[in-house]
Amino acid sequence: MPITLNLLRIKNLALVEDIEWQLAPGFTVVTGETGAGKSIIIGALQLLLGERADKSLIRTGKEICIVEAVFNGADLDQLNAGFEETGIDPCEGALILKRTLSVSGLNRQFINGSSTTLANLKALGDQLVDLHGPHDHQSLLSPDKQLELLDAFANAGAARQKFEKIYWNLRRLEEEHRALNTAETVREQELDLLRHQLSEIGAANLDVNEEEEIEARYRRASNSKRLIEIASAAANRLSEAEDAILGQLAETQRLLRELEKLDPAMAAAANAHETAIVELSEIARDLNRYAENLDLDPEQLAALEQRVSLFESLKRKYGPTIADVIAFGKRSAERMRKVESRDEELQRLTSEIERQRAELRTAGLALRKLRARAGPKLSQAVGENLRDLGFKRSDFELILSDLEKPRSSGFDAVELVFSPNPGEPAKPLRAIASSGEISRLMLAIKSALASEDAVPLLVFDEIDANVGGEIAYAVGARMGELGRHH
Repeated sequence: MPITLNLLRIKNLALVEDIEWQLAPGFTVVTGETGAGKSIIIGALQLLLGERADKSLIRTGKEICIVEAVFNGADLDQLNAGFEETGIDPCEGALILKRTLSVSGLNRQFINGSSTTLANLKALGDQLVDLHGPHDHQSLLSPDKQLELLDAFANAGAARQKFEKIYWNLRRLEEEHRALNTAETVREQELDLLRHQLSEIGAANLDVNEEEEIEARYRRASNSKRLIEIASAAANRLSEAEDAILGQLAETQRLLRELEKLDPAMAAAANAHETAIVELSEIARDLNRYAENLDLDPEQLAALEQRVSLFESLKRKYGPTIADVIAFGKRSAERMRKVESRDEELQRLTSEIERQRAELRTAGLALRKLRARAGPKLSQAVGENLRDLGFKRSDFELILSDLEKPRSSGFDAVELVFSPNPGEPAKPLRAIASSGEISRLMLAIKSALASEDAVPLLVFDEIDANVGGEIAYAVGARMGELGRHH
């Protein structure tokens, strides 16, 4: 189901205080006398499409202006992937746009309740709405858009995708060739640097799991003197000093056993005390063993310190972790292999570039053939529509020309030109000034491209200007037909 505009709300915009307008299916025309407010509807849509605005649009005496729109249709799901990339909430049955202007100058815009940038709103507007009349929001005036529509009319989508794929692959190969084809001096300098990096990283004999273990050992070793002092003092206090704790507890144990003989109920206390003495004795032995094992010689400490220092030096140069340093070494080895085999690699790249250029030319010519075949048919279809719309002797033509350099879209540029009357030179669409002319012209083009044009909402401003009778009937018929697709 195509996307449709279902609700437009305007609050404090120009002369409008508050309007909530629900559009029914099949709606096509807004009419009214001069000053009735038709242009305010256009202005509200322009704001929602990302057009620039200032606080002079706010209704006199009000602090804030709000414009909102609700779009519906199953095709809204196609927008969600783009919303996910920009952090916008997805459409869930409806697309809600909102724009606020305030007297203080704080202007905001929202898509589905998510605050967004004006650029994001404008990009979305280009997909949703085409306004045709005395304003700039007209996608068909862009040569790139014209080329896209010609390709859609020509069913050239697959051919264009094939060309784009070859084009970007060729660009990548050419960039690789340029990067490798450096001056000999620069090449030798790079090789010297790569050899130094690989030698330094290789000599370190790194293991991604080693760093944490070495640093823990180094911390213990560097504090070994103090650790030995603390452990020995604790062991001494437990068992070796004149007033050692274990010595004092032996007397306590003797008293508890004597107490137990007189009152067997104290057996549990005596046993618990004896267990505590055993555990404290074990602690004293563990402390003594710990102190003996920490007694590292200066050479071992120096070796650990040197290893830790090497880790820090390598991380400063090649990455925040040892894993990054190892990965850097692998990349350098691959780069060195390519640079050392520069001549062979250049030859391979040159051969591949030539092959890709040949494929690009073949794909480009195939794409041009489709465009050249479709161009006259599109021109004829638009021309017939124009004659029905009152331009009886007009001239409409699609001009296909060669680009100086190929682009991702092909070898071709397209320009739609129009002359409303005999004797007048044909002009590009963007050079047409008359609101009525350009609206009817766009209606003719849109009618010819109805099934290919993906923009769902079309607005033709003043399309009835200076028309009547049979022409007015034809305009209405064309809009009715176009309304089957948009």
